[in-house]
Amino acid sequence: MSETATRAERGFGSRLPAWLRPREVELHGTGRVRLIETTLLLLAGLLLAIATVNDVVLQTHVNHRLVADMRTWRSYTGHNFHNISPEQDIFGHTTRDFVCGNTEPGPPKDRVQICLVVTGPVVHGRREVHGGWYLPPKVEDVLSNRYACYGSAREQGLCP
Repeated sequence: MSETATRAERGFGSRLPAWLRPREVELHGTGRVRLIETTLLLLAGLLLAIATVNDVVLQTHVNHRLVADMRTWRSYTGHNFHNISPEQDIFGHTTRDFVCGNTEPGPPKDRVQICLVVTGPVVHGRREVHGGWYLPPKVEDVLSNRYACYGSAREQGLCP
């Protein structure tokens, strides 16, 4: 038989270097290294599990808040539009969010838009509106395009 045939018969472990191959008998010693390795692996696994749960809970809260923002916009403006764009304040670690939507029916950003600044906790499916601004049609929501600011949007420098 050839060398490759005998290696294939012996299995995957025969291709590994000697120090990586599975052992048929345990080496003599106290087993302290194995205990330390096992403990470190368990701690790393626990850390990853906690981080995953924390991330899922955080994202769930953010999603709940954004749904409440859209419900608040519909209640505040009296329009039951579905093309509303909620945005998070990603520059500050706050719960201040912005929600923009058309003032008249039509495609997104094709009509004048009203943008609201919503903050605070979700209470009965809605949040508090503390200010806002208007945007002309077919423009991006940047500082220079905002007009008719009111409430906290003017005070916090969110408008020109």
